[in-house]
Amino acid sequence: MTDGELISVDYEVFGKVQGVFFRKYTQTQGKKLGLVGWVQNTSAGTVQGQIQGPRKKVIEMKHWLKSTGSPKSQITKAEFKNEKTVVSLDHSSFDIVK
Repeated sequence: MTDGELISVDYEVFGKVQGVFFRKYTQTQGKKLGLVGWVQNTSAGTVQGQIQGPRKKVIEMKHWLKSTGSPKSQITKAEFKNEKTVVSLDHSSFDIVK
């Protein structure tokens, strides 16, 4: 396993994460790290999505989702599921899904 290995992971972030520009900041951070994927609000008041890219960058993004978020967000927890190695990326950009 190397840092260049591509991985994919699904995530859901809980707390005060809607109405605080969380999706926009997530998209910006994902693009900054060179990741692809998507982010959307859920009807349960959480934010969910998927991130894909080099393992090292995905780990950085997971940490950001758990502890940083947008300036006005209050993250109580972040859950990550379905982490797997991928041969190629399923997305070409990092999108906000409405």
